[in-house]
Amino acid sequence: MTALIIGAGGQDGRLLTQQLSTAGWNVKVWRRDRGDLLAHPTMTRDALIAANPEHIYYLAAYHHSSQDKAPEAGELFRASFATHVTGLLYVLETMRTEFPKARLFYAASSHCFGSQPPTPVQDESAPLNPDNVYGITKTAGVHACRFYREQHGLFASVGFLYNHESPYRGPEFVSTKIIRAAIDISRGKRDLLVLGDLSAQVDWGWAPDYVDAMTRILRVDGPGDFVIATGEPHTVQEFAQLAFAGVGLDWRDHVEENPAIITKGKLGLVGNPAKLKAATGWAPSVTFEQMIRKLLDAAAAAT
Repeated sequence: MTALIIGAGGQDGRLLTQQLSTAGWNVKVWRRDRGDLLAHPTMTRDALIAANPEHIYYLAAYHHSSQDKAPEAGELFRASFATHVTGLLYVLETMRTEFPKARLFYAASSHCFGSQPPTPVQDESAPLNPDNVYGITKTAGVHACRFYREQHGLFASVGFLYNHESPYRGPEFVSTKIIRAAIDISRGKRDLLVLGDLSAQVDWGWAPDYVDAMTRILRVDGPGDFVIATGEPHTVQEFAQLAFAGVGLDWRDHVEENPAIITKGKLGLVGNPAKLKAATGWAPSVTFEQMIRKLLDAAAAAT
C-alpha cells in the first residue's frame, strides 16, 4: 500500500511519515523545499500519477504565529489560499479523473469555527465561522472536500485539528517558545519570556496521537468530518507554570505578559472528539502534564 503525504516537511508530516513507514506503508512525500508540485494542475496531476497512492494526506499549511508580525493582508491571503485551497483542488480533480477509489485526508483546523463560536465546545455540527485568514482559507478547503465527496463520490475526509505539540513544532508557536525559554533560563542563557495572553485557553494534545487519528480516519468505512481534540482546555499560564516547574523554576519570576504582541484573534476553543472515538476507538494516550514533560526532555537533549 502506498501513501502520499503532501506537506511532509512540517511537524505532522514528519510524524506521519514515521508512523506509516513503521506500519509497513510505502510512503511518498511532497515537501515545498524540494519543489512546489502544487503550483500547476498539470504538475500536480503528473506527480500524483507517478506516486499512484491509495491514501493521500493533505497536510500542507501556511502558518504564522499569533505573536509574530503577520505578512501584509494581500500576500497572506494569496499564500494561504494557494496552499489550503488551490493545491487541494488540483489534487481532488486528479483523484476524480484518475484515482476515484483513493482516500484523502484534509487537515483543517479549529480556526474554522472562529474565535467566538456559539457553544463553548465544538463538534462536527458546529457552524463554520472563521475570522482570520488561516481559518477562512482552511474552511474553503473543507467545503471543497465536502463538494467532491457529495457531488463526485470521492473519499475526502476532513479533520478539524486542535492544537497539538511535539518536539518538531516550529519556533513560531507559543508552546515551543515557552519550552525553549524554560530550558534557556534554567541554564542561565536568558532571564525573561514575554507572552501575549496568559489567560488564553487552548485544547492542547500530543501530536503523535493526532497523526494516529488521521490514519484511523482513512480506515473507516466512509468519508466524513471529524474533530481531533482532547476536550480539555488549559491556559497559557498553566503551560508556563508546568514548563518552568519542570526545570525547577517559578514561572512568575521569569514570565511577563504583553497583550500588544498579539497579532491574531484570541482563540479559546475546545473540541469534542466523541464522533472520532466512536468511529475509530481513538483516545489521547498522553496527558497535558506528560506532554510538557516530553517536550522539556526533548528540548533539553537537543540543546
